[in-house]
Amino acid sequence: MDVPGKIFKFPQILREIHAILILSLALFSCGQSVPRASKVIVVQPFGDFSPALSSSLYQQLKRVNSGIVLRAAMPLPEMAYYPVGNRYQADSLIRYLSQSDSRDTILIGITNKDISTSKNQIRDWGVMGLGYRPGDACVISTYRLSKADLDSQLYKVAIHELGHTQGLSHCKDKTCFMRDADGGNPLGEEKDFCPDCKSTLRSKGWWLK
Repeated sequence: MDVPGKIFKFPQILREIHAILILSLALFSCGQSVPRASKVIVVQPFGDFSPALSSSLYQQLKRVNSGIVLRAAMPLPEMAYYPVGNRYQADSLIRYLSQSDSRDTILIGITNKDISTSKNQIRDWGVMGLGYRPGDACVISTYRLSKADLDSQLYKVAIHELGHTQGLSHCKDKTCFMRDADGGNPLGEEKDFCPDCKSTLRSKGWWLK
């Protein structure tokens, strides 16, 4: 029986296994003590998401985690569509992605469609991204990002949601990647992870200067 959300291609599986093996071998290289390797990040584009943007995000994330896989695009699941707001529900997309997860991976879905979640008393609150804390999947959208600085903004939202999956909460430092957008787009003010957030991620094997 086919299970929705599980689309596997043999070469793709080999690439993901290869990435996991690289991280595992790093733990035992030269007998040195090294940080626990972070999980493999699996980038999953949805629909007609720009291949150039997918590749750009892949290259940027690779600088902080060598274990990363870029999958071929797959259709957005119809069950996540919310016709009232003409949006896709971010929580549903995360659950959809989580169907094919493993304990060694974090899936990050990327789409150009508008996404939303429930916040306070609002069921359809538009967001740039959503990630559970902690979690094994997150989702981001370019719909609300500045088109003039799309590559940079996409990376900042992605790294923010991945930070949540690693257990980070929102940060009060206005220049930190983990600040709360609070309904706006403050990405232009964000410069890096603050020392506390950076320390947490380093302890999980992230390559951060």
